[in-house]
Amino acid sequence: MTNFDGGAQPSMRTSIGFSTEDQIRVRGYNLSEELMGEVDFGSMFFLLVSGRVPNQGEARLFNAVLVALADHGLTPTALAARLTYTGAPDAIQGAIASGVLGAGSVFLGSFEDVGRILQEAAPNSDASDDELRELAKETVAALRRGNLKVPGLGHPIHKKGDPRTARLLNMAEELDLLGPRTRLMLHLRQEASEATGRDLVLNATGACGALLSDLGFDASILRGIAVVSRAAGLVGHLQEENEQPMGQTIWQLVERESTYEDPRRAEPT
Repeated sequence: MTNFDGGAQPSMRTSIGFSTEDQIRVRGYNLSEELMGEVDFGSMFFLLVSGRVPNQGEARLFNAVLVALADHGLTPTALAARLTYTGAPDAIQGAIASGVLGAGSVFLGSFEDVGRILQEAAPNSDASDDELRELAKETVAALRRGNLKVPGLGHPIHKKGDPRTARLLNMAEELDLLGPRTRLMLHLRQEASEATGRDLVLNATGACGALLSDLGFDASILRGIAVVSRAAGLVGHLQEENEQPMGQTIWQLVERESTYEDPRRAEPT
């Protein structure tokens, strides 16, 4: 196969976007005429990842997920960004990058882990509560046999319930978007709580991972969605760091509170 100028057909293809002299097309849409001013950023993000523009309910829920994860105070990710900015205020992109690099098993990473477990379990869309409960029991048992915990459960601060979770679940129910994976996640929380003897709350990352799985996003991309959301929060922290710096104070605090121990000092006799 050859292209218009007689050369070989390029082997690489993309359906995301391209530009010509007079227009830019993204996912098949004319950017300036069909998207700019017509969709919000959350819907644009949804389009880029999924390939389709969300309906009104999906857009509202997806935007709520992004808002829920944007910031949670002076977490290690925010502190990493602030400290990096202290050392390199001329490269704000480096500070943002240092913050989002901390998206792992403790912060934001469970987003992806939840999606993977729920998508591998593959609950039927018309599964009954009894069927979901049995599937949850089997899943929890399998995880415990591997000495693994159910991700997305528990919170160091919101021990009696994550307020973001309650809001997201209420929205999903109102919008008729409370799908089988989210319902399975609720049963996983119940089964895990019974198995451990502790009341484990469903945290925001657990709820978001379940809801986005029901919206059709693959588990492999979920952490990326969380990272985009948290990047917005980091920009806010860096704006504040520029106006009310604390990075220098944190550095001085660590210097003051830490003690150097010489590894070559003589052992006591």
